[in-house]
Amino acid sequence: MSANVEQNQRPDYDPELQAIADYVLEYRVTGQEALKTARYCLMDTLGCGLLALRFPECTKHLGPLVEGTVVPHGARVPGTQLRLDPVKAAWDIGAIIRWLDYNDTWLAAEWGHPSDNLGGILAVADHLSQKRVAEGEAPLTMRDVLEAMVMAHEIQGVLALENSFNRVGLDHVALVKVASTAVVAKLMGADREQLLAALSHAFVDGQSLRTYRHAPNAGSRKSWAAGDATSRGVRLADIAMRGEMGIPGVLSAPQWGFYDVLFSKTNKDQQLKPEEDRHFRISQDYGSYVMENVLFKISFPAEFHAQTACEAAVTLHPQVKDRLKDIDKVVITTHESAIRIISKQGHLANPADRDHCLQYMTAVPLIFGYLVAEHYEDAFHAANPVIDQLRDKMEVVEDARYSREYLEADKRSIANAIQVFFKDGSRTEQVAVEYPIGHRRRREEGMPLLEAKFSANLATRFPARHCDNILSLCADQARLESTPVHRFVDRFVI
Repeated sequence: MSANVEQNQRPDYDPELQAIADYVLEYRVTGQEALKTARYCLMDTLGCGLLALRFPECTKHLGPLVEGTVVPHGARVPGTQLRLDPVKAAWDIGAIIRWLDYNDTWLAAEWGHPSDNLGGILAVADHLSQKRVAEGEAPLTMRDVLEAMVMAHEIQGVLALENSFNRVGLDHVALVKVASTAVVAKLMGADREQLLAALSHAFVDGQSLRTYRHAPNAGSRKSWAAGDATSRGVRLADIAMRGEMGIPGVLSAPQWGFYDVLFSKTNKDQQLKPEEDRHFRISQDYGSYVMENVLFKISFPAEFHAQTACEAAVTLHPQVKDRLKDIDKVVITTHESAIRIISKQGHLANPADRDHCLQYMTAVPLIFGYLVAEHYEDAFHAANPVIDQLRDKMEVVEDARYSREYLEADKRSIANAIQVFFKDGSRTEQVAVEYPIGHRRRREEGMPLLEAKFSANLATRFPARHCDNILSLCADQARLESTPVHRFVDRFVI
């Protein structure tokens, strides 16, 4: 037999897919910390979406693909009057959630924002809940949504712990697509074969290049990429539910599988990795670890590697605000991931470019004492040339301890330190912040502020009495969990 003939022996599903499918179908979320944190995450994520509706560059993307489309039991987009098919609703919800870079974060070998999956989860759950009631069945409840959030966080986060997609040029939204596909398929009632098929299609799908997050191509696609990914998860789950066959060896197939095609090279030298490094490393079982340890962006709408730099800059603001012209240099001491992802010099072309620039996100609170989403807009940037003048005086250096403790499981710090030096030889103290306000180590301090953030974001869209109604429901874990999904979403319709 010729050595070139392919052996057509269909394999079992890759064990990585089987582990995810078994987790989704068999695991029961019972931990109160996970469910409580999921409730906070739900509030924060929806609030971020409501705030984004103030920005026309975001809202121009929303709505049906065909104007005037009527969708029976259509899923609603919070903060709007839109009622869409679940795939487009997932796109829209995911886009508003992510637009301002203000929702939760997970940092490991790969980064990401697990609450991006709420786009697909909420769209499908709202649609199914309405449909079930119309057919005389019991609706889905918000407990179902919270459990799906815990699972989506876990899938995305555990896969990210030791597997760096960014080092091979792929964007982290690939993991949003995988996680959304899994949990949405479960909501739809998938059996094991259907769920495995859906997951296989999520990996065989085209994956997003990371170039839209980095110089010189950073742009607004990074603000809707996760919405695109979670909606694709809904579409792939639907395809599988219609009986489409899966691709069992999608990860491991020689030459044609995900590992050999997309996970086998490094950005540094484009040399093939050793065989053992081409496969996902998964060092712990799926449970509720990620939701319990997720990071919230509470104080600043800024890429998470800069959160502690912003906090340090606000602390230093009173000491430098009247001496801006006297500054000789600003030294930012940081960790390797921040340098690789968001340290930039030169012209910043758009808001998406600015909210991924460590120096910009440090300069604004040093100068003004705070940082909000409007500070990234073109008009604000053009009106304040002092920002770029200060950026030109910044030096970024790595602290090896910061880089090491960023990856240590019992720490997961995201440390930055700022020190300002003046032309007369004087200097401020070095202000270091190793754990941001949204870190698990600062939960007690952070959650009241997260609730205040949610309240403020609600107020951008609804009258005070309506805001109080939503806040009251979201503050009561048991009441929220028992609320039918469509009745919960009713409260967010304009």
